[in-house]
Amino acid sequence: MDVRVQRSVIANLSLRPKAIEVGPFVIGWDPTTDSRFINYATPQLDAVVTTADVTALVAAFRDIGRVPRLEYVASCAPDLEQQLIDAGFSVEARHDYLVCFPDSLSAPATPDGFEFAEPATDEQRASAVTVQNEAFGADPVATLADVARVRRMQDNGGVVMLVRSNDGVCVATGQATAPRAGVSEVAGIAVGKAFRRRGVAGALTAAITGQLFTTGVDLAWLEASGKESWRVYERVGYVPTGKRLYIAHD
Repeated sequence: MDVRVQRSVIANLSLRPKAIEVGPFVIGWDPTTDSRFINYATPQLDAVVTTADVTALVAAFRDIGRVPRLEYVASCAPDLEQQLIDAGFSVEARHDYLVCFPDSLSAPATPDGFEFAEPATDEQRASAVTVQNEAFGADPVATLADVARVRRMQDNGGVVMLVRSNDGVCVATGQATAPRAGVSEVAGIAVGKAFRRRGVAGALTAAITGQLFTTGVDLAWLEASGKESWRVYERVGYVPTGKRLYIAHD
């Protein structure tokens, strides 16, 4: 399972507008944003990493004006963490990832007063980004680059879904990466503060996951950073499976 998820991470980064291969690493670089959660690297599977490789990776990040940072499934590069720490990196977080299969998905009913839809216009995409940014503490204003990023995800085969209240206002959103080898990552599940604890997050996660399964995906995965979100995901059929490491050189 770890290998399939790590392969998915590599594929996702390779779809960035300016993916860069640096020795045994791939950097996903998007020149339109300096977000450390979009611009980061991951090791290739079965990579043999040397001190020189780590030095070259840091230099490559400096060349593009981004913070040297990696995300990866820990078991797929068991010795890499210490190499990075020796080079001045610090661990940001260790997150569990959870997986869901078609026969384990439990989709709840859509909560009353809400409807789910895929954004079809740039205005709708912008509203989805605004909800996401507010939920994650970023600048709530959606830029043209943000909207283009959402559109590009859809064009590449990913899933983007928004939740609207009865008056047509976007109150929640989430997405999933373009499937690769039957695997997709569900991410960015965000619900506006005034609409939380109504079952929206779980129903949205299940709706996105269910749509993936209709396209032939047989493994959906996501990360839970806290117990509250963990419970939401487990209720719709996700189970904890492995560990991912976030590590950066600030």
